[in-house]
Amino acid sequence: MVGQLLLHITLFLWSMSNALLAVASEASLAKPNCLSQCGNITQIPYPFGIGAGCYLDDWFQIICDNSASPPKAFLNRTGLEVLEISLGGTLTVTSAITFSNCNNKKSDRQAPNVFGSPFVYSQSNRFTSIGCEVIALMSDFGKPLAGCYSICDNTAHSSSTIFPNNSCSGLHCCQTTILKGLSFFDTTFRAMLNDSESEKECKYAFLVDRDWFMSTNISTIVDMDNVPVVLEYQLRQYSAQDIYGTYNFSPQNMTCNNHWQCSCKTGYQGNPYLLDGCQDIDECLNSSSCRAGTCINRPGDFVCYQPDPRPIRRINVAVLVAGGVIGLLFLLIGAWWSHKVIKKRKDNKRKQKFFKQNGGLLLEKQLSSGEVNVEKIKLFSSKDLDKATDKFSIDRILGQGGQGTVYKGMLSDGRIVAVKKSKIVDGGEVGQFINEIVILSQIIHRNVVKILGCCLETEVPLLVYEFIPNGTLSQYIHHPDEEFSLTWEMRLRIAIEVAGALSYLHSAASFPIYHRDIKSSNILLDEKYRAKVADFGTSRSVSIDQTHLTTLVHGTFGYLDPEYFQSSQFTEKSDVYSFGVVLAELLTGQKPVSFMRSQESRSLATYFLLSMENNLLFDILDSQVMKDGRKEKITAVANLAVRCLNLNGRNRPTMKEVAVELEGIQLSVRAETYVQQVFPEVRCVQTKEINEVWDVVSSSTGACTDGGTGSSFDVQPLLFFNTQ
Repeated sequence: MVGQLLLHITLFLWSMSNALLAVASEASLAKPNCLSQCGNITQIPYPFGIGAGCYLDDWFQIICDNSASPPKAFLNRTGLEVLEISLGGTLTVTSAITFSNCNNKKSDRQAPNVFGSPFVYSQSNRFTSIGCEVIALMSDFGKPLAGCYSICDNTAHSSSTIFPNNSCSGLHCCQTTILKGLSFFDTTFRAMLNDSESEKECKYAFLVDRDWFMSTNISTIVDMDNVPVVLEYQLRQYSAQDIYGTYNFSPQNMTCNNHWQCSCKTGYQGNPYLLDGCQDIDECLNSSSCRAGTCINRPGDFVCYQPDPRPIRRINVAVLVAGGVIGLLFLLIGAWWSHKVIKKRKDNKRKQKFFKQNGGLLLEKQLSSGEVNVEKIKLFSSKDLDKATDKFSIDRILGQGGQGTVYKGMLSDGRIVAVKKSKIVDGGEVGQFINEIVILSQIIHRNVVKILGCCLETEVPLLVYEFIPNGTLSQYIHHPDEEFSLTWEMRLRIAIEVAGALSYLHSAASFPIYHRDIKSSNILLDEKYRAKVADFGTSRSVSIDQTHLTTLVHGTFGYLDPEYFQSSQFTEKSDVYSFGVVLAELLTGQKPVSFMRSQESRSLATYFLLSMENNLLFDILDSQVMKDGRKEKITAVANLAVRCLNLNGRNRPTMKEVAVELEGIQLSVRAETYVQQVFPEVRCVQTKEINEVWDVVSSSTGACTDGGTGSSFDVQPLLFFNTQ
């Protein structure tokens, strides 16, 4: 008997938990937070909808005219008045009646043309003609599609005799079926045997919903202008991404045909065009489901539990207490489980909302179009990145910028990564975030930061890329470490690596890419102090034949190309200007904007150009550069920086030319070092370096003494440069 009691308790708890789930996930026909009623239409199910984001596309947009009483619903693209919408794939709209020779009636009205739309006329409609001795034809550009012929009964004088039993069987009224998939036709009339009298009589024809016609008094139709007609909507031209907002859609509790006409399976109800739109029907709410016994609801079905007809024996108090405790335990377990299921569904919906908000649909569109290197992009879960960054602890912050905060993290496989957390998630910032993913996925270069993946299911979007351990170039230039300093050789190598990366972006990538925010804080240094160009949030790729981008001005003061600032036209030479500022930083160790300098020289670019013009280069150089570098090589790099900072973009070199010149300067330094190592007895070498691309000539002469090496710069003035 204890077993029987426990079974009763278990069945009761199962029924209660199912009821809780049914209430929590009650199916909705419209999209969440969307209007579902307009006037006499009590349900407007998705893919139809009122308001932005509530419908599949413009064909399914409903406009509710609240100025009418009651309000009327119209299809936005066609202007047709909507009378009813069914999830069975049909909707009822108004269709014009075509009149001929009828008083106070226009004769040029035709049924609506829905060609090219997702709608076609349903075969449940009937083409109907009312008149005397007349042939009514449906035609497509003069080609007959269907028609019918009505004859006259000249003895009939009332509607009951003209239309006996309110029927349309050929006497004054005729009907015919229509072709499948019909979306357009014209209505025309022809008299039999060229009967001129018949031609003058009032006659009219229309396509009409068969069920409505059978329940309507035929004689009253002549006083109407429109009749209801049934359209079918087909979604075969749409993808799962279009309808459900995701490619990972797998139909559950529903069936669909090849035209994407879907319906919920038996035992389920709701809207099959919404994610999780088909929900279980609780048949046990209907008292007639089980006439005897206990009704137990199951997914898509129910069972009736028949109690044992034998009389229940008296159960002692101890058994009752034990049964009560067990029952309470089951109840608590059932409530906890229901809470977990409901919470999980809410979390999933929340993640889907964030996915769309953070540009997930835009990224999926980019993925499907082939613009993103799918093999390089991994979608991380929020749980993985929370664990990797210790829930984004402030102790893990690597740096902060205008577009977000960067955290250090460690993935489950032991890899150290950098996680960029965007600050703002409005439309423009999300576009920059997705743009950074697209740009980085196309770049394969050792001096550009590699993207590993992203996470879009959090409140703000997250980008995961390789961890660069040694910080930014800006830190080493403006906040030098006593234990480590940037030598001249390192500065020259870093400049070459950055120039090579920008040259690749401009001329070797599949599409030219403009970085648009080159600065020392966006140049990272890895474990071997090799340069890595980072932060592509404002970058843009352009077609091969484009020479510039016209955009709102983006960039950092001190690095911003004055020509771009004035014209809003960004070219590859704008990146060259910003790189020229970085070269000036490497040479002088000074910040791009400083209020410690005079007002006219607050910009490092202006300060550097004025110093070069007045032959004061060696008064402004960084002490480490003066200590390590050869004067003629420093002068060559300085003159290259001047050319990059030319106010006229056309006179600046390309990044490819810049990279070649810097590599040439580095090779000449290495060649001289090699000669001195091979011939140590040579204390002084006379050199002549000619390079037409550099536009630099330097020479050194002097007596060979044991006291040291001579430098040409002791007697050679700064080289001429052009700032126009």
